[in-house]
Amino acid sequence: MKKLILFLKTLFNKEEKLKPSSSLYSAPPAPQPKSAPPNLKKAYKRPKKKKWSINNFLVEPKKGETRFHDFDLPLSVMHAIADLKFKYCTPIQAQLLTHTLEGKDATAKAQTGTGKSASFIVTIMTRFLKKPFKNKNGAPRALILAPTRELVHQIEKDFKSLAKYTNLRIIAIFGGTGYKKQQDMLKSKPVDVIVATPGRFIDFMNKNMINPSKVEIVVLDEADRMLDMGFIPDVRRIILRTPHKNSRQTLFFSATLTDDVLRLADSWTTSSKVQIEIESEHAAADTINQIIYISTEQDKFKHVYNLINDEKLKRVLLFVNRKDTARTLSTKFERYGQKCSVLSGDISQDRRFKVLNNFKNGRINLLVATDVAARGLHIKDISHVINYDLPYEPEHYIHRIGRTGRAGATGTSISFADEMSSFFIPKIEEVLGNKIDCEYPSEALDKPLPKPTKKYPSKPKYSKKRKPFKGKHRPKQYRKN
Repeated sequence: MKKLILFLKTLFNKEEKLKPSSSLYSAPPAPQPKSAPPNLKKAYKRPKKKKWSINNFLVEPKKGETRFHDFDLPLSVMHAIADLKFKYCTPIQAQLLTHTLEGKDATAKAQTGTGKSASFIVTIMTRFLKKPFKNKNGAPRALILAPTRELVHQIEKDFKSLAKYTNLRIIAIFGGTGYKKQQDMLKSKPVDVIVATPGRFIDFMNKNMINPSKVEIVVLDEADRMLDMGFIPDVRRIILRTPHKNSRQTLFFSATLTDDVLRLADSWTTSSKVQIEIESEHAAADTINQIIYISTEQDKFKHVYNLINDEKLKRVLLFVNRKDTARTLSTKFERYGQKCSVLSGDISQDRRFKVLNNFKNGRINLLVATDVAARGLHIKDISHVINYDLPYEPEHYIHRIGRTGRAGATGTSISFADEMSSFFIPKIEEVLGNKIDCEYPSEALDKPLPKPTKKYPSKPKYSKKRKPFKGKHRPKQYRKN
């Protein structure tokens, strides 16, 4: 037993001798998790974006004016309105939004450029944002019908600018171009709003690519023009595929409320609808300065050229009544050094978009157009609208000059009345509700034209040795002697 105890003591003494001293020995440091350098951490930190609030868009109340703040609009809509710098409603917006935001039907007489597009776009967005709903592909919640491609394109552009802070999706459907692209957009994912011309919409509807049975809001824009262009049978077919008028909201817009237009409005809207008319004295914007020069057919080009050249006008929209007149004038203005192009019914849709982009970007300063451009064309900073020909229909005069002086900006409308068109002036003044100043051209406008800087393109000359080919070549044995 004693030996066992002595053995254990000696064993423990050996282990203590072999164990290193605490002053000389230190345990290796525990491995630390790898971390990015402090400078690198700071580089990856994203600055926090301040949430936009209504306090960022303060508009003081003004007597006789209605603010967008006065309506219960979603914050995302107000954010977009603030970006567009819309402070006070136009008369048509103030009157419409009061009723349409409550879900009421409306029939409105409103000229182009009065802000009616924003009124129905804000109505649609407010309803959809407050009552979200998951719809299927090709089954829109809202349908906007317009008579021309240009107007469809403009409404789509306005909608996207107001819906930039939302997830609402709009698709433009119109003829002339983009058939496969429009099909793919309808198939890819659900759509909230479709803005369309009647013909292309019916084409897709017949192929079961669009199902309008779930539409909650229908907007008919420029119904009078759809009536004139013969689109009403197509529109009626589309409306019959939407829910009953008691189960949808219908907004009906027209520049004129004739008996035919009112009958259509009564058939597609409920009896409790609101009817709004802008007074005749406000048919043309007060911000447009209107002048008519008494000229002659022979001197009109000289007067227009001197006006554009002397005042160095940078963005001018010149209206004519005929397509051939537009082509002739465009060629003539180019000979005198003006950068111009034509917009008429003969121009393909792709070409139209290219011409309009060149006009917006300043690559051309003069756009010669027929009444195709009288509605649905919204280009900023058009300083002058010139009526080379006074329109046959007095209402078209208002649509034409409405291309300038938009959204509160100032503009100038100058018309030239010759021996024949001067008889249209009284009817135009009757529609306007006021007189237009008629003047004779000044000496500056009446000065002689300079020599043209370019020549007409020369026709190809055939060689004297070889006659131009006029038919199929035939073997010698079959030729007549």
